[in-house]
Amino acid sequence: MEKIYNYYMNKLSNEKMWTTLGENALKIVLIVVLALVIVRVAKAAITKAFNIRMTLNDKIQTGYNAERRYRTVLRLLKSIVSYVVYFAAGMACLSILGINIAGLVAGAGVVGLAIGFGAQSLVKDVITGFFIIFEDQFGVGDYIKLTAVEGTVLEIGLRTTKIKGASGEINIVPNGSITEVVNYSINNSVAVIDVSVAYSSDIAKAESLIEDYLKTLPNLEESIVGEPTLLGVQSVVGAEVILRVSVETLPMQHFGVSRRIRRDVKEIFDTNGIDIPYPKMMVYERGANPVIEEDEE
Repeated sequence: MEKIYNYYMNKLSNEKMWTTLGENALKIVLIVVLALVIVRVAKAAITKAFNIRMTLNDKIQTGYNAERRYRTVLRLLKSIVSYVVYFAAGMACLSILGINIAGLVAGAGVVGLAIGFGAQSLVKDVITGFFIIFEDQFGVGDYIKLTAVEGTVLEIGLRTTKIKGASGEINIVPNGSITEVVNYSINNSVAVIDVSVAYSSDIAKAESLIEDYLKTLPNLEESIVGEPTLLGVQSVVGAEVILRVSVETLPMQHFGVSRRIRRDVKEIFDTNGIDIPYPKMMVYERGANPVIEEDEE
């Protein structure tokens, strides 16, 4: 027992050991701080370079597609820089602690090969993510629809994609499960508005009022592209005639334009005496002519 006690006391009183531990701890702290600084500086430099590139691009050509691609690649490069720097710092710290890096990497390769057979979905996610970015299928800021998710793309990684839904929820989707994508943000949108008019109303007058209004609409809405069009009578159903209006807008601006057109057309019809269809009920009495009562709903 005394020998064990003397052994550990000699170890603890070994000045060389404490000096080595202090030097190694200091080296590890310096490596961690240096890694944090490098990551921060590299991210700032990448952001600065992309901002300069965007400014130069705006002088040559402007376009939403170029901007969205820049945002996507910018986030991806920042993630790659973080992974590479932190991995290198981790390897350096292990080397300082006396761990054989070569043997560790070789062992990790064997273990990784064994795990790889059970991690096919991970490989699929990474490969699919690479092709999503390479083919520019969608980018950060795009409004897309997947099989079961719809919303705005917040981040695209090599393994997962983050999508913000209409209610603010964040959906994290593995890239390997993305099979079909509907991208609403690449091309201009088209607002299709159906306006119902009572069957007994003057259809020609209603069409004339709508056409006069549509001529003034581009001056009221900057998001409208081209000339709004009244397509005419879309259908006649029961006591209503449906007129269809088509308006081309900037990407994802058709919702607001549609709401404005419906509101304005309703006010125009009220001002000019154009009735909209409403439910009616016919009441029959024996030996008398049918009486039509208006439903107050």
